[in-house]
Amino acid sequence: MHRSIQDEEKNSMSTMRCATFSLAIALWIISFALKAPSQQAQKLVGSQSEDPKIRAALQEVSAGQIQSDIEKLVSFQTRSTISAQDAASIAAGHGIGAAREWINSEFGRYSSDCGGCLEVKTDSYTQPVSERVPSPVEITDVYAMLKGTNPEDAKRIVLVTGHYDSRNSDTLNISGFAPGANDDGSGTSVSLECARVLSKLKFPGTIVFLTVAGEEQGLYGSKHFAEFAKSQGWDIEAVLNNDIVGGDKSPGQDSKVVRVFSESIPDGATEAQLSMIRNLGGENDSPSRELARYIAQTERVYHIEVAPLLEFRRDRFLRGGDHISFNEEGYPAVRFTEYRENFNRQHQNVRTENGIEYGDLPKFVDYDYVANVARLNAATLAELASAPGAPQKVRIETKDLVNDSTLVWERPADGRAVGYEVLWRATSAPDWEHSQAVGKETRATLPVSKDNVIFAVESTDEAGHSSQPIVPVPER
Repeated sequence: MHRSIQDEEKNSMSTMRCATFSLAIALWIISFALKAPSQQAQKLVGSQSEDPKIRAALQEVSAGQIQSDIEKLVSFQTRSTISAQDAASIAAGHGIGAAREWINSEFGRYSSDCGGCLEVKTDSYTQPVSERVPSPVEITDVYAMLKGTNPEDAKRIVLVTGHYDSRNSDTLNISGFAPGANDDGSGTSVSLECARVLSKLKFPGTIVFLTVAGEEQGLYGSKHFAEFAKSQGWDIEAVLNNDIVGGDKSPGQDSKVVRVFSESIPDGATEAQLSMIRNLGGENDSPSRELARYIAQTERVYHIEVAPLLEFRRDRFLRGGDHISFNEEGYPAVRFTEYRENFNRQHQNVRTENGIEYGDLPKFVDYDYVANVARLNAATLAELASAPGAPQKVRIETKDLVNDSTLVWERPADGRAVGYEVLWRATSAPDWEHSQAVGKETRATLPVSKDNVIFAVESTDEAGHSSQPIVPVPER
């Protein structure tokens, strides 16, 4: 069939218009797909709202102060757990003993500034010989406690920690330069800075600002402290462990993200508890996972410039940190770590080889990044210490086969809850997707099938602070 040149041109133009339109539609779909996750991430679930006093405290966090703290820690030359801690070394400002005394004095200074509001203490013990401890050594954890103002709430404790010991290429080297600016001067500075800014406020609940030693030798300091807390009957609701949060400046780093690691199956779960977790599909809903989700929600409320990236594993691949010591004692605990670690910096002697700089020096730390991580920690601590107690004995009724879901719970003992919120999400969803305020009632029925979602209940107070969500257990 013969076609004229004009017909061919018309057909060509029509084809081009269709192709252009199709391309535009495709680009719009791709654009929407790329935007959708961030829009979903910004969605607020529940009634948690910004507290002006907490917002003001976050603005007090200082990158300059954090830099000063890290540089001071580096000035001790080495903070190896098995380095010098005799009086002469302390006086000379060398070794872990000098670092310990300086941290203790900083907590004391913050306490003086707030009229003695902090109880500054040390917890020491002798660690026997082990693979990385060639002779018995004294390990000392230093901490400051900001007691809660409400007698019942004060029993509930939230805790932030970092390890102040350091190492270089040789774990047993007790005198060589081991600056430890990022690992873990950064985490230690987060604990110190949180203490400095939050000690100016009062909270119903108790906050503990902790720094531990012995991490590089085998998590010894945190293990001893967690066991001590358990022996004292401390009700620790949250542990925020900061380890390597310096935001190393090498390529590939993401200064807008901090990883938050949380365990799945709680340590020490009995066979009966494991069976329940399997039957309910609760592998992603340990107390530590709910703490991680609470951190994410808090960041969305306060719009901090570093967002938590929820990592659903206990720690980095085949590795560990001080939060695990608390997990092993049954406490909810998570780890904060920068997005991309630089292994030329960590556990390395300071040197330059083939044009590559090695060693954990202050010049590689992004102090603005650490300040934002400190703000995220401080906001979470402050919100948890301000919140009412969580609902007690949360259950979901299972006596009848129905598609509606009925949850029941008991009021927390502190009496500050003015309402409750039911949260739920699809079993495949990483974070809470929906919420329903139910007032002061302690029973709620929702037209949502328990087969398809995970539920939780949280308490709220008059100021909009929310407790951590509690996942129900079945009740027949």
